[in-house]
Amino acid sequence: MALRAVVFDYGMVLTGQPDAEAHDGMVSLTGLAVERFEELYWADRHAYDEGKLTGIDFWKKLARDGELALSQDQIEELNRLDARMWTTQNPEMVAWQQKLHQNGLLTAILSNMGDSVLESIQREFSWLGGFDVRVWSFQLLMAKPDPAIYHHVLKELGTRPEETLFIDDKLVNVEAAKAIGMKAIEFSTIARLREDLIEAGFDKELPLP
Repeated sequence: MALRAVVFDYGMVLTGQPDAEAHDGMVSLTGLAVERFEELYWADRHAYDEGKLTGIDFWKKLARDGELALSQDQIEELNRLDARMWTTQNPEMVAWQQKLHQNGLLTAILSNMGDSVLESIQREFSWLGGFDVRVWSFQLLMAKPDPAIYHHVLKELGTRPEETLFIDDKLVNVEAAKAIGMKAIEFSTIARLREDLIEAGFDKELPLP
């Protein structure tokens, strides 16, 4: 069955590397060692993506768990820097999405995303509006790799799993997509993506990035 849609993850697929200056600013503001900061940062990130925490609540919890005496202004600055860290883009992938759209393919974003980050990228990136469907996890109170969120994006697109290609940088999310019958590729670089598309025979159906 021919492909009708391509679904993109946001972070590390449509984006470039996280903003290092923003990351360093967060570490500096907390006063934590980098290793401890990373431990605390990722401990509740999935809960944030699932909408169980707002951006501000996420940072308040991190401060409590790290036994940090941070002011409200500092919490708000951490939240701002966090959003800025993920407000980057991968121009080549954005251009490929536009090429796919011009060739009649439906396109979607399926992203594990918290509220403050979404507000930031919506302010900065007008190209988000070029996708037929945009699914942000916190708005649904569920996140990848929950099968339900993949079924949701398919319903919004109106496509069958086997008609839909999913691209994500995390293998666990790719495997979850495959488990419900979607085509899926783990993303690392544009060059590798091109090779994987050709190897899977998708170059016969899609323009290459």
